[in-house]
Amino acid sequence: MLYCACWMALLVGCRMPMRAVTDSRVTSVTPPMVDSGPLVEMPVMAGDPSRGERVALIDIDGLLLNVDMTGLYSLGENPVAIFREKLDYIAAHRCYRAVVLRINSPGGGTTASDIMRRDLTAFKARTGLPVIACLLDVGAGGAYYLATAADQIIAHPTTVTGGIGVILNLYNMQDAMAQFNVIGVPVKSGEHVDMGSLIRPQGEVDRQMLQAMADEFHQRFQQTVQAARPAHPRANLDDFDGRVFTARQALARGLIDSIGYLDDAVAIARQAAGQPGARVVLLHRRIDRARSPYAISPNVPLQGGMIPLSIPGLERSRLPTFLYLWQPDPTLERWGGK
Repeated sequence: MLYCACWMALLVGCRMPMRAVTDSRVTSVTPPMVDSGPLVEMPVMAGDPSRGERVALIDIDGLLLNVDMTGLYSLGENPVAIFREKLDYIAAHRCYRAVVLRINSPGGGTTASDIMRRDLTAFKARTGLPVIACLLDVGAGGAYYLATAADQIIAHPTTVTGGIGVILNLYNMQDAMAQFNVIGVPVKSGEHVDMGSLIRPQGEVDRQMLQAMADEFHQRFQQTVQAARPAHPRANLDDFDGRVFTARQALARGLIDSIGYLDDAVAIARQAAGQPGARVVLLHRRIDRARSPYAISPNVPLQGGMIPLSIPGLERSRLPTFLYLWQPDPTLERWGGK
């Protein structure tokens, strides 16, 4: 009943605070989280308290899209913006000796992933700090693309990784719209200005042009992996067809360096920095407390879990995006507000 009430409120454009009644109890929906200012260092793994050296643990979770993860009564971080902010913070403080990227993401937008990778590459050149990537449940698509900029990639024994491909989700909603007597009547100048439109079938010429774009982005992904992973046999072109791998399969293919846990990634980072006693800290907002190395920055809009029905195409109300993304579920973008 709560889902239905929230869904109806969205349909009628309700913007007033909602109150849900369940089991004779009244519960107010939590107001938006507000940005409480600069990043704060939050120790999450013990080190030598007499030493000031630190290892920065950067959490990279969920969809990597260059958008604010906002929604009804929610405010999440922009993954691209917060990643750059954390890198700049680390570069500005000389107490940091290494960085661990804790990645749990199926990927994201081609441009967002490329920006984050470029920022990480520039950070390494600027600071000279060792960077270790640790893949948790999933490190695929754009998340793996980002990880290849690290000095080493460690995957958990049960990690799913790979997904080296490109996808652009398009739908033909013409028949669905006709059920509601809605007919698209665009006025346009430029034959292909609406290629990929939801309101008409996709022509062969349009498909060829979009396919050429996807192929170009895919080639960039493949070349990036080949340059960053010299141990990967160049003859294994099947590894670039978008399939995903277990950690053991990825190790055999030279796509990762080792299999282990987050503690192992931290130990490698400390060893690379020559600081075995360095403390490990997460950089979070003051009100976003981190009490363990698995804490995450918020980046999922609240309303993503309130909509009971998910229909591909009807939810693509924003600009379609080429994605470096392992995506068995075509509605996955909704969790990033897309």
